[in-house]
Parts: sequence; C-alpha cells; structure tokens
Amino acid sequence: MHEKIIRLNDHFRWPEGKRVAIIFNIAYEAWSDGQAPGIGPMGNVLKPGFFDTNAESWANFGAVRGIHRLLDYADNRRIKTSVMVNGVLAQRDPKTVRSIHERGHEIVNHSWGMDVIPVYFDEAKERENIERNHQILTQASGVEPTGWISPRGTGSAISTRLLAQYGYTHHGDCNDDDRPYVKAFGDKRIACIPLTMDVNDLPTSIRYGHEPRHMLHAFEDTLNAMLNRERVPLMLDVTAHTHVFGRPSGAWVFDEIMAQVQSRQDVWVTTRQAMAQYVLETTLNKKEWLLS
Repeated sequence: MHEKIIRLNDHFRWPEGKRVAIIFNIAYEAWSDGQAPGIGPMGNVLKPGFFDTNAESWANFGAVRGIHRLLDYADNRRIKTSVMVNGVLAQRDPKTVRSIHERGHEIVNHSWGMDVIPVYFDEAKERENIERNHQILTQASGVEPTGWISPRGTGSAISTRLLAQYGYTHHGDCNDDDRPYVKAFGDKRIACIPLTMDVNDLPTSIRYGHEPRHMLHAFEDTLNAMLNRERVPLMLDVTAHTHVFGRPSGAWVFDEIMAQVQSRQDVWVTTRQAMAQYVLETTLNKKEWLLS
C-alpha cells in the first residue's frame, strides 16, 4: 500500500498558539520470563551461557517500586504522563496496570517484553504480537491503547502500516524530526511522534554514566534553547524508566522537571495521545500549516 508522509511547517503552533510542547513519559518495562537486560548496573557482561541474575533483579525494581514512585510524583504535580507498558506486566500485575488508567495517565503499548522487538518478526508474528498485547493491556487496564512504542524504538519496516490498520493513532518509532508528522496509508492515518532522547534517563545515566543531575541540566538547557534561540514549533520528551530513575536517586530529577514545567505558561504539557489527536485534526483542517 502506498505511503504518504504529511509534515508540519514552521507556522504550525500548539494549542493557544504555544510553540513548544512537552511530554512526560514513564517507561514501565519488563523482560519475558527467563530473560534479562543485556547489561546490568555493574556495567560488565557475564561469560556467554550464564544468566545475569544481577541484571534481572535490577530491572525488576521498576515493577516492585519504581512505577509507584514515579506515578505518585506525577499525581502530586497533577501532570498526566504517557506510560509505556509491556504486555508481560499486564499479565504479572494487572492491578498496577489498571491503576495507571484509573489515575488518568495514558497507556502506550510497548510490545510483550523488552526482548520482543518487532524488527525480528515476519508480518504474521508482528500482527500476533500487536494483537496479543492490545488484548491483554485492554483487559488489564479497562481501556484500549491507541499508541505504540517498540522496545529500543525499533519497529519493523511495516510496523507503521500495521499499527495504522489496527486503528492506532500514534507511534514513537521515529527519530527523523523534532515535531510530529502523519503517515497515511489509504484512508488510515497515524501520527508519528518522535521519542526524543535529549532528556532521557537511560542514555544519560546508563549509557553515558552521568549523575542524575545531568538530566536536569540537559532539560533546562534544551528548553532554554527551544524558547530563546528557536522560532519554529518543537516538542520535547522527558522520559524516566521505572528501573532507572524510579529510584530516589533519580526520581527527584523527574519531579523537579515537572515542578519547573508546572508553573510555566509558555509551553503545552500534554500526552502522546492528546498530541496525536491534535496533529491528526490539524493536518486535516489547517492546510496552511502543512509543508508543501
């Protein structure tokens, strides 16, 4: 099926004429049974053939403590977040998954587990993964997810088309723009909302080894640049993983960023779902905001 890309031009604006939008993401992640992250907090891999119980336990912190702490912080700031949820967590702890929706946060389909990456699948297996996760997340939470982000942000070459066909309104497996855009497949349209990496705890603290405060500085510097050095519409993600900044040493940074944003009047604080709805409507009704 032919793919059409619809991008927004520099005249585009967010609601109330705002130029910068901010999304707070919580990555509530787990691995399939018998699987663990490829590397743990010690930073060195084991010999081949040995299961890394240290990495497994480190990752499990997110489901035991991290998700609750980050949601509490967001609720205290009255900020709605977009929460990426693996299907395996809906199987293991449906009560927590339901509470995410009941507290007013968005649930984003995040594949079955962090080891289940769509790029590895053929079309039949990818469809099976989408359907399986959609069903279990809907059953656990009481709401159908409308957005998707693959583990590693790595979908397959056909993921966007499949998600559009299943009625999803947005996905985050894209990094080629600093504002959303739309892909159309016939009469099916889906917003591509980049998952920006500028303010993300995983690369900041795990890949590059910076102290948590570095992410706060990165946010302040990036937002300042967006507001004072740019004149074009932009978006910025602030992302915390429950097994990384779900700990007190990092959660305070997520909370401090929310506190700074909470008092601002010059940015639109939103969810990925609300952003998708706005972009999809705009690209239909505001032709003057489209890149020709």
